[in-house]
Amino acid sequence: MDENQLLNVSEDNSLGRVEIAPEVIEVIAGIAANEVSGVANMRGNIASNVTERLGKKKHGKGVKVELTEEGIEIDVYTVLDYGVSIPKVCEKIQDNIRTTLKNMTALEIIEINVHVVGVQIEEKQEESKPEK
Repeated sequence: MDENQLLNVSEDNSLGRVEIAPEVIEVIAGIAANEVSGVANMRGNIASNVTERLGKKKHGKGVKVELTEEGIEIDVYTVLDYGVSIPKVCEKIQDNIRTTLKNMTALEIIEINVHVVGVQIEEKQEESKPEK
């Protein structure tokens, strides 16, 4: 993906152009995915983990946006909570991302791929009872 590539979303150019950077789509998709119940967290690749530690780009973590000739393709890498229905949660992630991007940007997404890269088992911490 070309980092300088912008999406032109304005149809009426009488006042000027409206362009959206792919990073904005990554941020919106990442927030929309995290809103779904059953999502523990998002997982990025090594490069995104390094940039996050340097204080850059936290909200787009685990989201890859690719601009193709046909349209926009989004890949989401997520860790789900243990015990949830993976197909149902993934469908909710796809629906929430599509709806949120449609409302905020009016862009049509051709493909949203959800990659479940892990399951988080929530460790129950036993409360220690005070001894008598």
